[in-house]
Amino acid sequence: MILKAFKEKSNRKYVNKLLTERKPTVNNNKIKTIAVLLNASEFHEFEVFRVYFKELGLTSPKHKIVAFTMDDKLEYNQWNAHFSPKDFGWKGKIKNIDLEDFINEPYDMLLCFYKNPVLQLNLITAASKANLKVGISNEDERLYDLIIDVELKDINIFKQELKKYLNILKKI
Repeated sequence: MILKAFKEKSNRKYVNKLLTERKPTVNNNKIKTIAVLLNASEFHEFEVFRVYFKELGLTSPKHKIVAFTMDDKLEYNQWNAHFSPKDFGWKGKIKNIDLEDFINEPYDMLLCFYKNPVLQLNLITAASKANLKVGISNEDERLYDLIIDVELKDINIFKQELKKYLNILKKI
């Protein structure tokens, strides 16, 4: 139990370090690849995003949806990949190769669709090499370039607002 608290503190320090060193550099390129980061205990209707990407005319095969789950033994998954607390080590060390690849992939946009602050989700968001990071939680504003503060159930409002801001930023 004590080790778990120390591990969590070391990961929290790592996230803070990443966020203080972060220099937001959003380029003017159009969005082609999108990654979505979900918390499976909050939102599990992943297909909504695939349909939405098609509506926006974004049909890249590189789109990826990744979910965080507290259940380590989840066998049936509907996402491209899923991860759990067991995939994280000390000082921000990632133990899952797929998750490491997800973090290092330079997506044009990362959508973080979770409301509750979860250390592992924040770690992934902070470490991601995505160009534009969009979130719905304003718990830690340093994580995102754009925050659309809506409730999880208001997915349609989120989609409308995201489309509006992407048009304003000339990203689509």
